[in-house]
Amino acid sequence: MSDVHNEAAAVAERVERRWATVAILIVVFLAGMAAFAGIHQATMPQTAVETIDPTTIHLQGEFIESNLGSAVEQDGSVTVRAIGQQYSFSPPCIVVPTQTPVTFRATSADVVHGFLIQGTNINTMLVPGYVSVQKASFDQPGEHLMPCQEFCSVGHEGMWAKVKAVDKQQFLSEIADKRRLSCAP
Repeated sequence: MSDVHNEAAAVAERVERRWATVAILIVVFLAGMAAFAGIHQATMPQTAVETIDPTTIHLQGEFIESNLGSAVEQDGSVTVRAIGQQYSFSPPCIVVPTQTPVTFRATSADVVHGFLIQGTNINTMLVPGYVSVQKASFDQPGEHLMPCQEFCSVGHEGMWAKVKAVDKQQFLSEIADKRRLSCAP
């Protein structure tokens, strides 16, 4: 009986060592992935943090109402300025050109909101007092929903906007006689 017991104990020990090895390899793999993502800034915070006074964003500075929406910069890129506030985005509809670098600059007037443009790599949080900056490029014309994906209060489920990507020439002709462009009615 003792030989059977010793043999069973040896088998159990080998199985436990194998599982312990597998667990250690998984932990090492996950730590390596986290380090790789951190080095490539996939999970790191922005290196330069811009702050803003959320109590005065509607009154002065770059986020006043007349400055919201899309604007063409000197280098031909487009900058979009937007504000998240309970329970809407301003502007509620954003027009961007295709085949053009687009920089989204957004902030929150009240609480933390999510800024997600479906079908793109844009996914960030809008925190009161801070300016979130995200860069993107739209390859094809189309509409993208922009829901708030961060619970912000009881009206959260109705907080969404849309981003309309249009042909670059159409965009340039629409913005030619305006300073800012949005597709909000």
